[in-house]
Amino acid sequence: MTPPNRTPFVGRQQSLDTFERALDATMGGSFQFLNLVGEPGVGKTRLLEELAVAAQRRGLCTMSGRATEFEQELPFGVIIDALDDHLEAHSDQLSEDLGPAAVKLLAGVFPGLAHTLSDDHRPDANLSALERYRVHRAIRQLLDELAVPSGLVLLLDDLHWADDGSTELLDHLVRHPPFRPVLIAIAYRPAQAGPRLAAAVENAREHRHEIPVGPLTQAETREFLGTDVDRSYAGILYRASGGVPLFLEALARMGRDAPVARQRGGDTGHDVPSDLAALPAAVRRALQAELTGLSATALLVARAAAVTADEFEPALAAVAAEVPLTVALDALNEAVARDVVRPTAAGRFRFRHPLVRHAAYVSAPAGWRVAAHARVAERLAALGAPATWRAHHVERSGRFGDESAIATLVEAAREVAGRAPVSAGHWLEAALRLAPAGHCERLDLMLELATVRTTSGDAVAGREMARETLRLLAHDDHLRRARAARICALAERRLDRFREAHALIMNELRLMPDPKSEAAATLRLRLASESLLRSRFRAAQAELDLLPDDAPGWPPALSLAIAAMRPMAALAGRRIDAALDYIEIAEQRLDSAPDEHLAAWLEAVAWLSWTELMMGRYREAHRYFDRAITVGRATGQGFIAAMLLAGQARTLTVLGRLAEAAALAEQADEAPHMLGVQERVFVATQRCLVASWSGDDEAALRFGEQAVRAAADFDEWWSAFAHYSRGTALVNGGQVDEGVTELLVACPEIRRSRLDPAGMLSCCEMMVQIEAGRGNRVEARTWADRADRLAHPALVASAAHARLARAHLTRITDAAAAAAAAVEAAGLLEAAGMVIDMGRARMTAGLAYADAGDRDRAGTELQAAAEVFASCGARKLHAQAQREQRRIGARVPGRRGRAYGAGQTGLSKRELEVARLVVAGRTNQQIAELLFLSVRTVESHLSHIFAKLDVTSRVGIVHALTQRDADDL
Repeated sequence: MTPPNRTPFVGRQQSLDTFERALDATMGGSFQFLNLVGEPGVGKTRLLEELAVAAQRRGLCTMSGRATEFEQELPFGVIIDALDDHLEAHSDQLSEDLGPAAVKLLAGVFPGLAHTLSDDHRPDANLSALERYRVHRAIRQLLDELAVPSGLVLLLDDLHWADDGSTELLDHLVRHPPFRPVLIAIAYRPAQAGPRLAAAVENAREHRHEIPVGPLTQAETREFLGTDVDRSYAGILYRASGGVPLFLEALARMGRDAPVARQRGGDTGHDVPSDLAALPAAVRRALQAELTGLSATALLVARAAAVTADEFEPALAAVAAEVPLTVALDALNEAVARDVVRPTAAGRFRFRHPLVRHAAYVSAPAGWRVAAHARVAERLAALGAPATWRAHHVERSGRFGDESAIATLVEAAREVAGRAPVSAGHWLEAALRLAPAGHCERLDLMLELATVRTTSGDAVAGREMARETLRLLAHDDHLRRARAARICALAERRLDRFREAHALIMNELRLMPDPKSEAAATLRLRLASESLLRSRFRAAQAELDLLPDDAPGWPPALSLAIAAMRPMAALAGRRIDAALDYIEIAEQRLDSAPDEHLAAWLEAVAWLSWTELMMGRYREAHRYFDRAITVGRATGQGFIAAMLLAGQARTLTVLGRLAEAAALAEQADEAPHMLGVQERVFVATQRCLVASWSGDDEAALRFGEQAVRAAADFDEWWSAFAHYSRGTALVNGGQVDEGVTELLVACPEIRRSRLDPAGMLSCCEMMVQIEAGRGNRVEARTWADRADRLAHPALVASAAHARLARAHLTRITDAAAAAAAAVEAAGLLEAAGMVIDMGRARMTAGLAYADAGDRDRAGTELQAAAEVFASCGARKLHAQAQREQRRIGARVPGRRGRAYGAGQTGLSKRELEVARLVVAGRTNQQIAELLFLSVRTVESHLSHIFAKLDVTSRVGIVHALTQRDADDL
C-alpha cells in the first residue's frame, strides 16, 4: 500500500484547539508563539501544515521555512527560506515601506533584496554586535510590514538545525514582539535543541503555547492506514513503528511481509549515520528501500539533489549528477511519482522529509559526494554566487592546501562575522583544516578565529585559540604575539579572570627587547586599559608614564590611542587641569584622524569618551561616543559595544533625550552572553537611570538591583556607580531612606568615593536636597560644602551642580535667595547641556519663589520646568511640576477629548512609540531612523495619532501625552 502524497491527518484535536485559540488571539491584535516539540517523524511538520491551512482560511498571510541538516552554518537560513521569495517578488514596495536604513540592513541578510541597493548603498559586510541588534529590529519591522493588513503567521520547522543567527533573532523577537498581529510557530526535536533555542522558547513566557507532539495511538494508527489494511496487519505496523506516522508510512510502502522479516533480519552491516541509527532497524530499511525502488538514473539524481540543497533547483541537481537537464527532469518525475521528492514553488523540489534526504545523501558513496559538492561549488562560482552560498559545498569538497577553497571559506567567514559570528567561526575552522602547517596565512587565520570566538561570546574557545597561536608564533614575531596576547587577555577578562590577563601580558612584555617598540606599547596600553577598568589608577598612570607620545616607526593610530588614554588616568588621579590639557590634545588628534586610525584602537577612544562624560562635558562626550559607535559598526568590533552604547545612553540621559537613551541602553543589553561583569554593570546602571528619570520606577529598581548584584564582589568605580544608580532610582521612586543608604555606599565621603567627579557632584546635590527637605541643616551644609570643594571653575557642569546644591540649602533659611541661586544654576545647567537637571533647577526655583510668596515668578518657573520635563519624556517630574502649579493656584492645561478616558491614549503600541519620540523632540526623519521606518510611514502614524488624540499638531501630541502621564501618576 502507498499512502497518498499528502499524509493522512488523524487525531491531534487538542493541538488543533490550541491553534484556534492562538489564531483568535493573533487576529485580536496580540503576538502569539507556538512551539511544537516531538521526536523525528512524529508529525510536527504535518501539524504546521494544518496550522497554515487554518491561518489561510482566516485570511492571514502565511509563510514557512525549514532549517536543514546539511546547511546548518548558513546564517539566518530558516528565516531566509521563509521570506526570501516573497521579498524578491515585492522588493520595490517593501523598499518604499521600510525605508533605506532598514533595507540596507536587510539586504545583507536576504538575497532577494540585494538588487534593490546601488553600489553606494551596499550593506557593510562585517557587521558587529553593534549592528546585530539593528538587524533584528529591521527584521521585526519587516514582519510588521508583512502583517499588513490582516496579520502574519510565520512557520519555522526543524529549528533544532537552525543556525546561531536564526536562534538569536528568534530570542529577540519573543522578547521584543512585533507591533502588529503576528504568530510565530516553531517545531523542533527537544533532544537536539541547543541551549540558545531553549532559552528563546523560555523567553516567550506569556505569549507561548507549548504543544507536545507524540506518537499516534493504536486506534489512530488504524485510521491513518485506512480501511484497506486489516486490523492484525495494522497492529504489526503499529508495533514496528511505535505509532510514528513517518515510520508507519515508510513501512507500509514496503509491503505486507516486510516489517516482520526486517525485524528478524537485523542490520545491513553498513555504517549508519546518527539520524538513521536512532531509528528502528525496520524503519531504516524502509527508508532505504524507498530509494532502491528508484531506477538507477532516478537514484543518481536523488543523491545529487540531496547534495545540492534542501530545496533544490533541477539544473543544479543535474550538474551534481553530471547528467543533462532533460534527464534530470525525467528522473525527478519518477521520484515525485514515488513521493521521494515533492514539487514546491518556482520550479523547485524538496524531499518529502529530512530523513528521506538524509537517507539519499548517505546512500551515495563518500568519494562521489565529495566530487558532487565540488561540481556544485564550481557551478555556483561560475554563476557569481556569494561566497556564503558556496562555502557549504567548498567545505565538503576542498582539498588540503587548496588556495581557492581556503579563500572562499575565509571570504564567507568575513562576510558574516558580525551578523553570525558562530557561522564565521565554523568557516574559519574549515579553512584552517585545509591550510597546511606552513601556509603563509595560517597564523593570521588562527588570530582571526580567536578574535571571532572571543567577541562572539565563546571566550573559552577564543582564549584557547589565542594561546595556541602564541605557542606557534616565533618568539621574535613581536607584533603578532602582541595581537594574540591582546585577544587572549580580552577573553580572560570576559571570563572575569583579571589576574590571568595581567600575567599573560606581563609575560609577553618581558620577552620584548625594546620597551618602546610598537608591540610593547600595544601591550602597555592594554595593561593601562585593564587597570582603569579595575580602578587601579596608579598602575594605569605608571604604564602610560612609560610611553612616549610618539616614536619612530609607530603607526599614527598608536600615538592617537596614547593621547586618548592619558586624560582618564589624569582624571582618576584628581588632576583636573592636567586632564583638561590632555583632552585638548586628544580632541585635536581625533578630529583630524581618519576612521581607520580610530578603528585600530577603539577602546582608547571609548576611554576618552567616558572621560568627557565623567567631567561633565556632555556635548563633547556625545560627539565622540557617536563617532566611536559608527566606527565600531563599520569594523565589526562587537567586544566594545556595551561600553560605548552604555556611555552614550548615559550621555543622552543627561542631555534629556530619554527615548534615544532607552533604545541605546536596550541595544547594549541585547547580547548578555558577550558581556563580562563590568559590561553587565555598565548596562544595568544606564538602564536603571534611564528608566528612573523616565518615571518607570518598577523597571528602574529592577535594573538597579541587577547592577548592584552583579557588582557585589567588586570594589571598583563602576561598582560604586551601580549603588549610585540604584540610590537614584529609590529616591525618585519615593523610597528615600533606602536611597540614602545606597548613595552613602557610592559616595561615603569625597576622599573614599570611587565615583567619578560628575557622579560625586550629582550625589552631593541629591543629598543636599534630601537633607534640606528633612530640615537637617547641618547635614545639608556638609554635603553642600563637599559640592563646592569638588566644583572646578573650568567645568561648567560641576559649578552648576554646586550652585543647585547651594540653592537647596539656602531654601531652608532664605527662600528668595534660594530662588535666585536656582535660576542661576538653571542657566549654568542649560549651558552644560544638562536638560533634566536644568528642569529640576527650574522647579526648585519655582518652589522657592512660592515659599517667598512670589506667586507669579513661581508659576513661571514651574511652567518652564513642566515644559522641560515634557520635552524629555520625564513623566514623574512633569507630573510633580504640574502638581506644584496647581498647589499655588496656577493654571494647568486640562485634559482634552476622548483620548484620555480611564487614563488611556487609544494608541497602538507602534503609535505610542512614535508619539513618545515626538514628545522627546525628534523629527520625522530621526523617528524613522530610530524605529527603522520610512518617513512616509511615520507621517501615516502621525495622522492616526492626531485623530486619536484629537489634536492638530506635534505640540498637541506633547501636551496630550504629558497630561495623560500626569493624570495616570
